[in-house]
Amino acid sequence: MFSTKAEYGIRVMAHLARHADGAEGGAAANGPISLGSIADAEGLPLAYLEHLVQRLRKAQLVESRRGAHGGYTLARPAADITMAEVVAALEGNIAPIECITADADGVLTCAREGAEPCSTKLLWTRVQGSIVRTLNEMTLDDLVQPLRKKEHVTA
Repeated sequence: MFSTKAEYGIRVMAHLARHADGAEGGAAANGPISLGSIADAEGLPLAYLEHLVQRLRKAQLVESRRGAHGGYTLARPAADITMAEVVAALEGNIAPIECITADADGVLTCAREGAEPCSTKLLWTRVQGSIVRTLNEMTLDDLVQPLRKKEHVTA
């Protein structure tokens, strides 16, 4: 199960992507957007978002600018940012349940597995593979495209 880090972080990224609509290279059409305005618009706690954007900056998914006209922008166009990158920056490795972890080579191991193979490992391996595949195939642009269409229809 994903935590609020992924949920809120993806909402921040989607907000930035919608704000960047029509801009080149991921830069916001109207300049950087403050984290406070994102928190207000999305109904999210500002202090928590400050923690999340640090993770997103470290992963080079967002850029920040200080000053009176400062704020955050996407580091790259939304079409070039996969949801797998965003989730990995916020959550780390994806594992569907606690006992399944990936080793350095990406091979999934079960912490409860001993001399006998884990009877549910195949299930959780497939679940994890499906999640990772979906996140790798979906970009931030794919996520916000239906929202952009809806916004243009109501505008």
